[in-house]
Amino acid sequence: MSWIDKMRGELVDIVEWLEDDPQTLVWRFPRYHNQIKNGAQLIVRPGQTALFVHEGKIADTFGPGTHRLETSNLPLLSTLQGWAHGFESPFKAEVYFFATRQVTDLKWGTPNPVIVNDPELGPLRVRAFGSYTLKARDPQRILTELVGTGPSYQAEEITELLRSIVSHEFGAMVARAGIRLADLSSKQGALSEQLRAAVLARVDNEYGLDIPQLFIVNISVPEEVEKALDARSSMGVVGNLAAYQSYQVGRSTPIAAANPAGGVAGAGVGLGMGLAYAQQVGGAWSAPGTAPAPAATTPPPIPVLWHVAAGGRAAGPYTMMQLAEEAAAGRVAPATLVWTAGMAEWAPASIVADVASLFGRTPPPLPPGA
Repeated sequence: MSWIDKMRGELVDIVEWLEDDPQTLVWRFPRYHNQIKNGAQLIVRPGQTALFVHEGKIADTFGPGTHRLETSNLPLLSTLQGWAHGFESPFKAEVYFFATRQVTDLKWGTPNPVIVNDPELGPLRVRAFGSYTLKARDPQRILTELVGTGPSYQAEEITELLRSIVSHEFGAMVARAGIRLADLSSKQGALSEQLRAAVLARVDNEYGLDIPQLFIVNISVPEEVEKALDARSSMGVVGNLAAYQSYQVGRSTPIAAANPAGGVAGAGVGLGMGLAYAQQVGGAWSAPGTAPAPAATTPPPIPVLWHVAAGGRAAGPYTMMQLAEEAAAGRVAPATLVWTAGMAEWAPASIVADVASLFGRTPPPLPPGA
């Protein structure tokens, strides 16, 4: 340093820290050969603590306020330097300022998935991330364990260690809690406080730090697990699957019946589905003033559906009632090929017992002379 800087050590001095970086936890006051004028003013602002160090030994500590540096308020430093009758001027001492205000906007996250044993779903891999705040709690412990002789100490220098501690404690906490995955989100507030207390127990006495706030922002599972959970939730919402299927059939009946591209086949599908739906849900309503009909103990019978060969193409399916209408209209004849589930191959309608009866309903010709 220049002789001008050296001379400033002999002038009335002001020792202070004008913070310019909100991420700084510790800052050492720069002084030529650490020389401080006897009677200098020490200004400690709110959110700060000042600590004096002499030849590697921690001396006096000052809280917020304006302090005059003299023998009466530096008893430990006076003892270390062996002053019996006041200061030598200037005297040598290192002054460290500590940020006791909160350093905010610090992030944490689990670098690897944490295994959670869900009581219902079994072992699951989950990830979590969040934020926390940090501040100096014990300046002497911070100085000896973290800072050393550096000119400053930033919050980011310990965030990697803190993220590891938070991740470890999160995994241990959720493993002990035995909470269902579906309940983790609703309990994030309580889990955040438990996690903060567990992390604080690791860093307060060992490093002299405080964790005023810690939040779990999100807990997530792999994409394939999310899809499986969504499917399971959907099934739970549907409830009675048979009733849901009947509802879907009922909704699709007008669409199928009105489809012009389907022709007779589309009408057959629409009417067949409508009849099936009506048979299944017909007992769900009762006449006004009467008690609802009791729920069926067995599922309704599945109607037999027929397929008809017409013009080289298969049409249908038709219910027996629809097939009778087609026979009466002449669109299905005894020689028409028909098929239904259970038949090995197509066969003429006249040799299929259930269908042949449709043609016996037409009376034979009258005998001659009748």
